[in-house]
Amino acid sequence: MPAKRFITFEGGEGSGKSTQARLLAEKLRAQGHNVVLTREPGGSPVAEKIRALILDDPPQSPIAELLLFAAARAEHLTATIIPALRDGKWVICDRFMDSTRVYQGGLWNVDPALIAMLEQQTVAPHFPALTLILDLPVETAMQRAAQRGTLSRYDAQRRETHDLIRSGFTQIAQSEPARCALIDASGTQSEIAASIWQTFSSRIETGPN
Repeated sequence: MPAKRFITFEGGEGSGKSTQARLLAEKLRAQGHNVVLTREPGGSPVAEKIRALILDDPPQSPIAELLLFAAARAEHLTATIIPALRDGKWVICDRFMDSTRVYQGGLWNVDPALIAMLEQQTVAPHFPALTLILDLPVETAMQRAAQRGTLSRYDAQRRETHDLIRSGFTQIAQSEPARCALIDASGTQSEIAASIWQTFSSRIETGPN
């Protein structure tokens, strides 16, 4: 069963996930809601240490990387997300389980059955109520990523890799329309934020804090 106040942002590199997650959190806070803005990998002290390990010295084995992400997610949920939801807070997360499906599953060819099993052991039953997938042409995404400064190892992948990432997220949006919404991220920051708010408001009942 989805956690009613749990919102995740997904998308390829340079799509603006972090910015838009922050803007949505700010808008909800302005309306008087208590919001926890978090990220993956990371979001708790232990999970942040795992994040540093993955990004600074990535494993050569895709399975090892998957298991590290799963460990970080389990700790993130236990230490940060579930307590916040139990307290009636909104949780907005920059990346979550769909990134694992796309990167470790679609990109590194890890068995989807193994990924699904780990989801059941780490995420269930706290699935997001709404996943906002930011989508834009690969050329635009790569330009935006380059403008941020130093490219991450994901940013620096070949054009074909970014195409696979975009396709992976699109397929998830199409296969789970009740949870996912594909957002056109090719406009201005304010245009994207307005589209996100419209989608959020049409799908989620905020109610009193």
